[in-house]
Amino acid sequence: MKKTCVRLAATAVMLVSAASSAYTDSLTLYCAADEAWCQQIKTSFEEKTGVTVDMTRKSSGETYAQVRAEAGNPKGDVWWGGTGDPHLQAAEEGLTEEYLSPMRGELHDWAIKQAEAANNKTIGVYSGALGFGYNKDLLAKSNLPEPKCWADLTKPEYKGHIQMANPNSSGTAYTMLATMVQLMGEDKGFEYLKALHANINQYTKSGSAPIKAAGLGETAIGIVFMH
Repeated sequence: MKKTCVRLAATAVMLVSAASSAYTDSLTLYCAADEAWCQQIKTSFEEKTGVTVDMTRKSSGETYAQVRAEAGNPKGDVWWGGTGDPHLQAAEEGLTEEYLSPMRGELHDWAIKQAEAANNKTIGVYSGALGFGYNKDLLAKSNLPEPKCWADLTKPEYKGHIQMANPNSSGTAYTMLATMVQLMGEDKGFEYLKALHANINQYTKSGSAPIKAAGLGETAIGIVFMH
């Protein structure tokens, strides 16, 4: 059902919020990764430690907004997963605490560099490629060719056939926006995004929603991290 075109690097990070304290028998987790990943982390941690995990799954942008809103009275203990920029922003604003994991030596160099840049208030835990997927059946039904690259997505024939997330709530969409500007320059980057906007049928709240919609036959093309 889906294929990857040009692949763009993105990251996710783990950090500990200012609510962290001494050992307790419960932990509040803000998880910005895929729902299945979040549930697996919660279950595995509870089984290994006996600590009850109260897990909330939201997009990166939503989680950052929540952490920022709770700055005066933190509610969460750990924010795990999602795109890197919101985590780095939270670290810069002093919303998270420094943490040195005993597993640090097992991480890639890029993850360590990210931690050092944030004074160890965040660290990379996985990376993903940004791309798009498509529903072959829907494309064939509309007599549309399979898109081969990012430039194809701005062609008039794909008008109303593409979904992507809203950069105001989704770290995935913000990463896509920032990447295009970095690759093309500000002027050409926003020209591309304006042309792409003409073909978007919906801006979703969640970064994973567009590809799920493509799989369900609700849209032909979805922009997403290719996890």
